[in-house]
Order: sequence, then C-alpha cells, then structure tokens
Amino acid sequence: MKILIDADACPKAVLQLCVKIGQKYDIPVWTVASFNHNIVSDHHITVGGESQEADIKIINLTAAGDVIVTQDWGLASMVLGKAAFCLSPAGREYTPDTIGFLLEEREAKAKFRRGGGRTKGPAKRTPDDDKRFTAGLERILTRVDNN
Repeated sequence: MKILIDADACPKAVLQLCVKIGQKYDIPVWTVASFNHNIVSDHHITVGGESQEADIKIINLTAAGDVIVTQDWGLASMVLGKAAFCLSPAGREYTPDTIGFLLEEREAKAKFRRGGGRTKGPAKRTPDDDKRFTAGLERILTRVDNN
C-alpha cells in the first residue's frame, strides 16, 4: 500500500499531513507533479507539462488498495476502477456510489462555462479542512488495517 498525491494542485498543508500520517502508519507517500511545481518529498516523480501527464502517471502507479489524494474527479473515477481508495484534499472520500454524480456535475458546469457562464472556485482553505482531511485519511487507513 502507498499514498499517492496528485501534487499539481494539492495544498501544502495536505502534503504535510500525508507525510505525517504516512509515517504514523508506516506507509510510503509518493507525490506526482509536473516540472512546473517545486515539491519536496522523499518519493517524488516529476512529469512533463502536458495536459493530464501527472494524472496518467498516477493511474499507471496505482494498485488495488492504494490511497490516492486528488481533487480531480476524472482521476478519482479512474483510480476507483482500479480498486484504490480516493480522497479529496478537503477530506471527502470518493466512492463508486458517488463518483457518477460528481462526473455529471462536472460536465454540467463545464457546459455552463462554455456557454459563457461563471462558476465559483473553491473556498479558502481553513484549519477545519485540515481536520476533515486528517479524519478522512485516518478513517480509510483504519478501515484497511482492520481488514
């Protein structure tokens, strides 16, 4: 088992929490990001700057039972198909039961934006987000550890 982080758009606080929790559970933490990002990590993979390059690398590295941290719903869908666990930086666990709705929502918002509409971006990160993320990751790791 490993924790894989889509580090292209991951908040630094989440990277730090993953390292801390990974050490607690003795699970290696891997980060993947394009060369445009300066990521400090024991296990870091740098990819080119082409669209979706980091996502493709993460999909190729994912094995059943791994934990993937990403805010990309498309990537989440792909790793769930490989029987991995997936968590957003806000602490929301993506599951096979919820991912279909999220992908539909993503498509509806993209269509709205293509038509000239504007959608809100994410809210500013708070300490509560860090607590939710920690609880979500611990919940997944405890569940896996108990099986």
